[in-house]
Order: sequence, then structure tokens, then C-alpha cells
Amino acid sequence: MRKVKIGIIGCGNISGIYLENLTRTFADTEVFAVSDISEERMQAAAEQYGVPNCWTAEEILESPDIELVLNLTTPGDHFRICRLALEHGKHVYVEKPLSLSPEQGGELAELARAKGLLLGGAPDTFLGAGLQTCRKLIDDGYIGQPVAATSFMLGHGHENWHPNPAFYYQAGGGPMFDMGPYYLTALVSLLGPAQTVAGMTSKSFEQRTITSQPLFGEKIDVEVPTHIAGTLRFQSGAVATMITSFDVWSSNLPYIEIYGTLGTLLVPDPNNFGGPILLRPAGAAEFKEIPTVHQYAENSRGLGVADMAHCIVNGGTPRANGELANHVLEIMHAFHTSSDSGVYAELKTTCEQPQPLATGLVKGYVE
Repeated sequence: MRKVKIGIIGCGNISGIYLENLTRTFADTEVFAVSDISEERMQAAAEQYGVPNCWTAEEILESPDIELVLNLTTPGDHFRICRLALEHGKHVYVEKPLSLSPEQGGELAELARAKGLLLGGAPDTFLGAGLQTCRKLIDDGYIGQPVAATSFMLGHGHENWHPNPAFYYQAGGGPMFDMGPYYLTALVSLLGPAQTVAGMTSKSFEQRTITSQPLFGEKIDVEVPTHIAGTLRFQSGAVATMITSFDVWSSNLPYIEIYGTLGTLLVPDPNNFGGPILLRPAGAAEFKEIPTVHQYAENSRGLGVADMAHCIVNGGTPRANGELANHVLEIMHAFHTSSDSGVYAELKTTCEQPQPLATGLVKGYVE
């Protein structure tokens, strides 16, 4: 079996779990090189995970051995690195969001199509055991026809734990662009593509104070909305209510609930891969926990990359593909543009509802 050689650009906070899974879990992947602006961070990553090459980004892009570039840079660099990789003939998978603007996302999607390359992006948590089991419950009719949903991500930001949290409050950041991809990708994977968005946004604090190390006490100027609320209408007719916020100290609202004609489904945290899953059919006295029936309940970041690698070798469309990531990117912007304009935002992009993973998979494989 041929393994797809991967070059990783960016060895920051999120890279460890990708490296862990791409080097030790998935059968179709081989991390051939890493790159980072920090020589020390790059060398440490290569040593810990047995990566043979520490290269510059340019060397990764120009290497004939690299087939797939995994872009783990900060959001401001996503578009530039992805475009360069596609121009160099590489398949690309990027951390969320796909780019800073729908125009950039559309340009990447068009460039990938023109070159016959695969483009994909995080999150891939919707491929985990929790959300895949929810998808099967919906597809098998356990709640009937989905008619509505709610989705809530409420917290108080990242300045109390992240070592360098400033970019969460700059363009490409904020709760919608940081956490919205998990929730929206989950909703699209369960309900299909969206059609219309209505949103309102606000910003409660002009500055944030970092209370984590090593930047304890530094001030962050907040450049983006930090509380976003609104509704989505899906092409299926289902309507969802959504709130993402960095302005809430505490909450006991659910992550995601799906309401159908025959019951209600409580969906697990879309930032994770596992459960719990709760189902209450119409007429039932209480919710009952449903066991997961799919593989990948543990932290399996890189699963979308492995799926893309499988498609590179065997053909097919990756589930965490560029059309899905670009559709989610436009939805996120639509909450902001609807708020700014005071009118509904009609979406221009769409995507296919991703194909579900099969049950009974052997760990390390996607088919």
C-alpha cells in the first residue's frame, strides 16, 4: 500500500495531535517534512515524531516527494500558503478557517478544480464516532424529518489559557471564525447545505488582558465581534438557531440539538470526536444515551487528512473537502454581513452533504 507523503507547514499549538495521528495511527499517511518559523519548534516536532526532514516552507512546496501540504499556520497565512501549494501542484488540507474571506476561499476552490487537485480543510471532528453515529440515527429515521436545530458555543475567550491568544481577536478570529467551523460543519454534515442566514453581532470588551503564560498581563485590542447570534435556513427547509460568544462567563446550554418530526437528538460537542449522544423519540418519557457505532471516538485530528490521502491514491472526493469548507466560510461571514446590513444574507455557495463513514472500520483506515 502506497503512503502519501505529507509536508506540514506550521508546528504550533495544534500540530502535535496531527503529527501524533498522521505518524502513528493512519495507514495512508507519511509525514515526510515539517516547517516552522521557529527552528527550535520545528526540530522538536521532527525529533518527537520521527519526521526525517526539517525544511523551509519553500523547500516543502518545491519538493517532488511531497504530494500533500498540511497548512497549520495562523488564519492570516491560510490563503497565501494554500495558493502557493496549489500553484506548486500539491494537494492541500488547511486548518480552519479555509481563508479569511469567501472571495479567497472561492479562489482556492477554483484553482484546485483548474489544476485537478484536492483541497480540504478542518474541522474533521464530524467524521468522529459521535457525529457519525448521529448522522446514522438521522439517516435511519430515528427522529423522522429534521425540522429545526439549536447550536450554542458560549465561553469567555482564550486569553486565560492560550500561550499567544492575540490572533483570536483579529481578522479571521472571534468566536464565529474560531469555533463556528466545528458547529456549522457538524450542522451541514447532519442537515445538508444552508441557504439563508440572518445574524446580529456585538463586542462587549474593547480590550482583553492575557492571564496565561508567557504573555501574562499584556493587553489585546479586540478587532472583531465577540458575540454572534442568528438563524440559518437549510436547503432542506430546516431552521437552526445559533450563538457563538467569547463574552459569556458560564452557561448550561446544549452544544447542538436536532429536532425532528419523530423525536429529538442531543448531539455531542462538535469540537470532539466522541459522545455522549442522547435520543428521545416522540412519546418517550426521557432521553436515553445511544452508544457510538463508529470508529474514532478519541481525538483523531488528521482523520480528514487521512481521508484525503486515501482519495489521492484510490480516487474519490474527500469528505472534509474544499467545497464544504468554503460553504462554511461563507456562512460564517454571512452572520456578520447580515448584521452589518440589517437584511438576510442569501448564500452563493453550496456543497454536497458529505458521505458518511462506514461502521466497522479498522482503526487507521477510512474505507
